[in-house]
Amino acid sequence: MVWGSELKGDFTIRSSVQSDEDRLEEIVGLSFPRFFRFFAGRSLNSEGTVLVSEAKRMVVGFAKLTDFRVGGGRFGCVLWLAVHPNFRRQNVATELVEAGTNYLLSRHAGAVFASTQRGNSGSLATFRKAGYRRMGFLGLWRIFGWLVFCLYRKIWFAPGEIVLMHDRAEEGLARFE
Repeated sequence: MVWGSELKGDFTIRSSVQSDEDRLEEIVGLSFPRFFRFFAGRSLNSEGTVLVSEAKRMVVGFAKLTDFRVGGGRFGCVLWLAVHPNFRRQNVATELVEAGTNYLLSRHAGAVFASTQRGNSGSLATFRKAGYRRMGFLGLWRIFGWLVFCLYRKIWFAPGEIVLMHDRAEEGLARFE
C-alpha cells in the first residue's frame, strides 16, 4: 500500500514490535545503497532499540539506537535512520532523531552521536535541525584520546562518513574527561 502526503504531521513514535519487521525491511531496501542495506537490515534485529514512526497504523520510518561504553563513559548513537520515500520532507526523520536522542539521554548517555555519508545532504540537514553538529577527528581526539578508535568502532564508522554529536553533550562529556 502506498500513501501520499495527505498525512503530513499525523505521526506517532513508538518502539518497534516484531510485526513491523517486513515494513522495516522494505524501508531499508528503499533507503540505502546495497552496501549499507546489508548492515542496516542485520542491525535491526541486533542489540539496541528501534523506534518507529507510524501514520494510521503503518510504519513510515525508523531510527535504530545503540548505547555503549567507551572508557569510563556511557554514550549513545543514532545508528540508522530511514524514512519511506513517500513520507520524506514531512519532519518524520527529525522527530525520530529527537525522540531517539531524548531516549538515549534519558538512559544516562553522556553524549549522543551519529554518522552519515559526507554527501548525504538530507541526512545532514535532518541532524543539524535536531541539534547535532559535525565533529572532526581532532575534536573527538580531544575528548577521547586514543579511545577515539573505540568510539568509531561502536558507531560503525565507515569510509566517507562524518561524525555528528548532539549539542546537549557538553555536560555529559565533562563528566567523562
